[in-house]
Amino acid sequence: MRLIRLSFLFLIFTSICSAQDDIVQLKSVSDTILNPKRTLSIADPLDPAKAMQKLFPGKLYNLSDHNTFLSWKCKSCKPTSYVDVNGEEADPLFPYNQGVSTRLLSNIDYTDSKGNQFKLLFFNHSVYDEDGLQTSRFTGGLLGVAKFAKNDKLWEMRSFQPAVAAFGAFAQSPKPKLLEIGDDQYAFTLLHVNGGGGGPFDGTLYLVVGLDGKYQPIMEAFQYQLTNVEDVSWSSSYKVINDNNKKYFRDILITTTGTYHKPGADAEFEVSLPDEVAQMAKTKKQFTFTIEKRYTFSGKRYKVVGKPVVKIK
Repeated sequence: MRLIRLSFLFLIFTSICSAQDDIVQLKSVSDTILNPKRTLSIADPLDPAKAMQKLFPGKLYNLSDHNTFLSWKCKSCKPTSYVDVNGEEADPLFPYNQGVSTRLLSNIDYTDSKGNQFKLLFFNHSVYDEDGLQTSRFTGGLLGVAKFAKNDKLWEMRSFQPAVAAFGAFAQSPKPKLLEIGDDQYAFTLLHVNGGGGGPFDGTLYLVVGLDGKYQPIMEAFQYQLTNVEDVSWSSSYKVINDNNKKYFRDILITTTGTYHKPGADAEFEVSLPDEVAQMAKTKKQFTFTIEKRYTFSGKRYKVVGKPVVKIK
């Protein structure tokens, strides 16, 4: 009888321990990790995942479905506000009071005209979840970035910005793409896409660049993309205009192409067409369209200049 009771207690203890092991734990870290002036040198070759662990020394988890992240909490950090482009929450604060999950989003290698080699490491921060999940449709993933330059056999961190802004849905930022906008002047773009369940997914293009000592979005192109609607869709592309008169912050041309079919009376969702073709939808049942817009840097941000070029068939 005694043996049975001991076995029963052992099973209860084992179940409790197993349940605790399934819950993601937080590791306390120092507020020095968020210092934008901190230094870090890593021997070549640089491993992006290991570099992330040095920058954010939380508890490492490797869960199923390639869900690898660092779980951490900073009690002594002073939270600061950032922008989530979804606009659902005013002035969210980072680091999160509940704790943080940090994931390696992507890394980009590039070489400038003088042969200097650089690496950009991008991180995605989300609110701590005990199951290691990323949730909330209208919450973006908070983007962080570290820039490394190669010096002989070392990679030296030249800039570090733990939190830039939040993009995307379900706390997952889209992956940045590198764009040269001037002579050895590099920026990156992000395509932010979101929308209600089952409804239209609207895309906005953001251009992020280092300006005034920090990375920040300086261009947003609304209605860049529309998907998940039966009768209407459009997509866009961009290119930098190589104007010899501009050494930096060159103009950007965005071309949007789309199709329109007049929705039936039972259409579930109403779509706002681009202003340039909205009037046409009142008189035509179907058409295709192309819109070209030129964006010029005006001291702080890129803005549309001139009249958009519109072609309708």
